[in-house]
Amino acid sequence: QLQASGGGSVQAGGSLRLSCAGSGRNFDTTIMAWLRQAPGKEREFVAGISWSGSRAYADSLKGRFTISRDNTKNTVYLQMNSLKPEDSAVYYCAVAVIRRIMPIPTEPREYDYWGQGTLVTVSS
Repeated sequence: QLQASGGGSVQAGGSLRLSCAGSGRNFDTTIMAWLRQAPGKEREFVAGISWSGSRAYADSLKGRFTISRDNTKNTVYLQMNSLKPEDSAVYYCAVAVIRRIMPIPTEPREYDYWGQGTLVTVSS
């Protein structure tokens, strides 16, 4: 089970920090990630992090978003700075179970478990 929180409304240029706590399984062999979906658009990869701390970001978000992970709490965070109206979306945390040596997945279909989503609205 994944429980996301931290969404809300913010003005452009502001910041938000999303959290997602996992429970009910061993997260040692997982990649945790954030993906987002804006109205009328497909779900897209935002950032992902492995158990060991390797990170991947969508190219367009590098420098503004930072993903981190607390393995003792099975929790993944997304710090979002310099937010823009186009960042408005429902943000989902997701987990991919590592079954082989693999890069951090960027396709939604590669993720096995999903949280309920948290809405981020950025006004201009």
